Amino acid sequence: MRRIFLLAATLVLSSASFLRAQSPAADEPSPVYPIPSERQLKWQEVEYYAFFHYGMNTYTGREWGYGDEAESLFAPTAPPDPYQWLKAVRAAGMKGGIAVAKHHDGFCLWPTASTTHNVTAAGNAYGRETNIPRDFARAARRLGMKYGFYVSPWDRNSAFYGDGTDRYVREVYLRQCTELAAYGRDQFMMWFDGANGGDGYYGGARTTRPIDPDTYYNMSALRDTIHRLCPDCVMWGLGGEARWIGNEEGWAGETCWNMGDGPEGDEHGKVWMPAESDAKLTDKGWFWHEGEQPMTAERFFQMYLETVGRGVNLILNCPPDRSGSLPAATVNRLREMGCLLRQRLGHDLAPKARITASVTRLATARRTFSAAHLTDGRADTYWAAPDSTTSATLTLTWRRPQTLRYVTLMEHLRLGQRVRTFRIETSDDGHHWTPRATDVKTTTIGHKRIVPLEGGTAHSYGPGIQARYLRIILTDSRACPLLRAVSVY
Repeated sequence: MRRIFLLAATLVLSSASFLRAQSPAADEPSPVYPIPSERQLKWQEVEYYAFFHYGMNTYTGREWGYGDEAESLFAPTAPPDPYQWLKAVRAAGMKGGIAVAKHHDGFCLWPTASTTHNVTAAGNAYGRETNIPRDFARAARRLGMKYGFYVSPWDRNSAFYGDGTDRYVREVYLRQCTELAAYGRDQFMMWFDGANGGDGYYGGARTTRPIDPDTYYNMSALRDTIHRLCPDCVMWGLGGEARWIGNEEGWAGETCWNMGDGPEGDEHGKVWMPAESDAKLTDKGWFWHEGEQPMTAERFFQMYLETVGRGVNLILNCPPDRSGSLPAATVNRLREMGCLLRQRLGHDLAPKARITASVTRLATARRTFSAAHLTDGRADTYWAAPDSTTSATLTLTWRRPQTLRYVTLMEHLRLGQRVRTFRIETSDDGHHWTPRATDVKTTTIGHKRIVPLEGGTAHSYGPGIQARYLRIILTDSRACPLLRAVSVY
């Protein structure tokens, strides 16, 4: 009888184990929609990269060429050197870059079959041998960096643009984008400016041609084509996979959702639309101009906190000069910026702390949700609260007092953006707590939130706060909060 009982018990336990194994995700957090695509997630991981505005305007001194510029005006004084561009921005901590392949003037920086307005008719041998997409892609792969191209939808040179037919889109623009996609299946981004229609040369017509971008460019067909050729390529702007933050000054809202539009987004937006901030390193324009000066490293750091530190990608423009290389002043400033990032955000104190959570979700057969995942350095693990909980407290404890200046938080965005509000406090004894970052709007987190503990972003690097304890209190969330990482500097 005892053997029969043990056999029955074993069968019951085995059946329960089998059922758990067959439904391992039953107790995992449900998505909070909208959620990102895989390519959007990969794009948000890049965070910080360069823009390289180089082309006909570099030699005419314009910002927006009219489209009637003679091809011979493009005459570099040396071979353009994308490897030098990317190596310089890598020293600043950037992970990649976007090279302008065609601006609004329609001049193409590669030997394209779509127009005669390209480098094959340049004014010297350096120009005629230029192929920016080819050389930029090769340099990026050599340096282990991400890369992509800016290709203006507006073309002030083409006679077909806005002529009442689909010839420009079909015979010129789609062809140009497809040619650029062929320079590398591993492209991470294609950049489509929002400048669409207006006055231009248009093959000699010299007229004004407005268009409706929502219907003119056939973006759905272009998306399908580019994604087939480059599966991880996010199409920015008109491409409908990432949004402009709403300014060119390098800042986002302290509250910033990955849905909606503008600097703050919209918590109730129906589509995942992560933001990018485009800003200029130099003071005279997007293209190189005589006498330009780069911003200070301190101003850059403030910009970094107000973009990357608010969950928004930063694309910082670094214009090559007429030699086709970045000027020495730009290269030196980029090096200073990299040193500043490493000094201030390069030594994470969180892994040395004991980290605990006020609540933690029960483990499933597939994964655990321990607070220890917050400091394990992995992107595929995360801490999670139970379904019924929209608030929680995370506490870090060190054996000895530490000098604290910044706290970085990251949500597990694969299942949606959740946190609405939080606050941060420190303590010497674990009993008496002092609020920190009181003049910072501690609302959303998103991909990454960097919180200066001593004050706002303008003067964030002070003597630091001495403390043995730090706690992060998540006060409200759209659903149970999920955090991927906590870092302290």
